[in-house]
Amino acid sequence: MYLHSLFSSLSTADRTALIHCSQFRSYRRNDLVFESDEWTDHMYCITGGLLRVVARGNVGSADITTDFIRRGDIFHGPLLSEDNYQAAPTLIAALPSSVYLVPVAAVRELCAKHPEMALGLVDLTLRRRGLLRRHLRRISSLSAEVLVGRVLYELTQLAPVDSGGYDKRITQAVIASYSGLSREVVNKTMRDMESRGLIRRDGEGIHVPLDFEGD
Repeated sequence: MYLHSLFSSLSTADRTALIHCSQFRSYRRNDLVFESDEWTDHMYCITGGLLRVVARGNVGSADITTDFIRRGDIFHGPLLSEDNYQAAPTLIAALPSSVYLVPVAAVRELCAKHPEMALGLVDLTLRRRGLLRRHLRRISSLSAEVLVGRVLYELTQLAPVDSGGYDKRITQAVIASYSGLSREVVNKTMRDMESRGLIRRDGEGIHVPLDFEGD
């Protein structure tokens, strides 16, 4: 059973023990993985599909998608100093997803035994924070069309389909939530892009050109 490349250097005995204490869960699209402020004692290793990290809005305001967790990513708490933590965001399945719930206590023990694994976990965390900062800079500085184009290209990496493009089950509402734009602006922008031949749809997904990638 594959959990994550982070654990690939472990001995067979350590890896087997970790697998035995982990739980496998499947989620349908839009299923709640956990709610904000909920306590958990697991790390979440994504082996298929796509989850979105959501900051709940106040009464009358929309929820905001701050990040996506794709296959090969891990979601965990801010620190591993305790065996459990209170999750700040909400985690929702953006697509049908498969996730292994790995006990934080077991990971802490392995990090103490294998310092290189602890460093790998720190590297994953710093890389994700860097991507988040980059996305926030885009929201604050780009026009609606350029921003939507960048988000659409990013989705081709996060939720790819075999024919290219991204999975059409990612809705415009999710794109709006992630880009910081209204649903109406995203809809108008995508319709305009499609009329100009910049994006196209087929039975599987929505296709965008590589030059949407940007910086």
